[in-house]
Amino acid sequence: MTLTSPESETVALTSELVSEPVRGYTHLRRQAPLVRVTLPGIETPVWLITRYQDARAVLSDTRFVRDQGKVPGLAQDGPSIAEQMIEAYGLPAEYRDYLGIMVLVDGAEHSRLRNLVTKSFTARRINALRPRLEQITRELIAPLAARREAELLEDVGYPLASTVICALIGIDEEDVPQMRTWIRAYASGDIDLVIPALRNMVEHSKDLIARRALAPRDDLVSAWITSGQGDPQALTETEMVALILLLINTGITPPALFIASAVLALLDHPRQLARLRAEPQLLERAVPELLRFTSPVPMGAPLYAVQDLEFAGMPVRKGEAVTSALLGANFDPKEYRAPEDLDITRDLGRGAGHLAFGHGAHYCIGAALARLEAEVALDQLLIQQPALRLAVAREELEYFDLPGEGRHLRGLPVDF
Repeated sequence: MTLTSPESETVALTSELVSEPVRGYTHLRRQAPLVRVTLPGIETPVWLITRYQDARAVLSDTRFVRDQGKVPGLAQDGPSIAEQMIEAYGLPAEYRDYLGIMVLVDGAEHSRLRNLVTKSFTARRINALRPRLEQITRELIAPLAARREAELLEDVGYPLASTVICALIGIDEEDVPQMRTWIRAYASGDIDLVIPALRNMVEHSKDLIARRALAPRDDLVSAWITSGQGDPQALTETEMVALILLLINTGITPPALFIASAVLALLDHPRQLARLRAEPQLLERAVPELLRFTSPVPMGAPLYAVQDLEFAGMPVRKGEAVTSALLGANFDPKEYRAPEDLDITRDLGRGAGHLAFGHGAHYCIGAALARLEAEVALDQLLIQQPALRLAVAREELEYFDLPGEGRHLRGLPVDF
């Protein structure tokens, strides 16, 4: 099949293919720079980008926006792709104002919101967290090693990520386990669990904002409230709740899933794991390579063309959507030698060297924190615990699907 114009055949991407970097994308990458696809649960076709340089370019191309409403003169016919994704989850309309903040806005509005969050994610502040992260991880692993078994998502990944991000936000320590339960339910893909979890997180966030307004502390929520006093551009309660939900979701689920996926990838590649254990200094290079190899967020957010244009030599009409296969781009053989091989010595060059955290104005705010959490977790799980191994046969591992986001591990049982 050769795709040469917007009228060419559309390919249906299943959740399984979205998460298959070689089988899912190699054929598409060879067809054309842009391939017309539909994502699971989404009716509107999009242009899919699978080549690294094209994906990197579109993420900083000002001819594309995330907010479909910002496309000049576009008569919107039906819900946007982001709205269809929300509908695919079956979420009630009253909660949709809390979803998509910062992720689906552009320009000055995006900068306003992003600047209010980045103050807590500076390199200096994140680096200062290492001793605390190491302590938390040791305390999590010690009883697991003593009983010689664990489920890494439940026992390490989620507790580690949730403890750190909740502390930065301002969620009280005693409420962190409950928040972790809610976010796991929210990320489960089971609508019977998703809706109650979302409702509980919204109500808890409103209560947190009210309490911090009366008694501020050294946390993000207090800073939003304090800095906004007397400012007509201050965050509204709805915006604060939406930002809390965004930070909880992106600060817990992807890092937790990445830790589990990275452990599994290394267990799947025993020679690489043996070398890491023999040369622990390779950990700083191994984590970026594992991010490239697993890419916990496999698909980028949809972008809309603000005008008729040509991208990567192909026509894109005003209002048409494009999205980047971040995982697919991270396996582009024109960018990486033998990309299907996990190589913890791989030199990814300057910058991130991969697209697991995106690129451009929407580059993941928590990237440095996620890398640090992974370094600490992999050190203490695989280097300090050299006997760790899968507790079940590889084919017995269970996965779950999320609309447009691919397949994710449901759990990772291990023995020590």
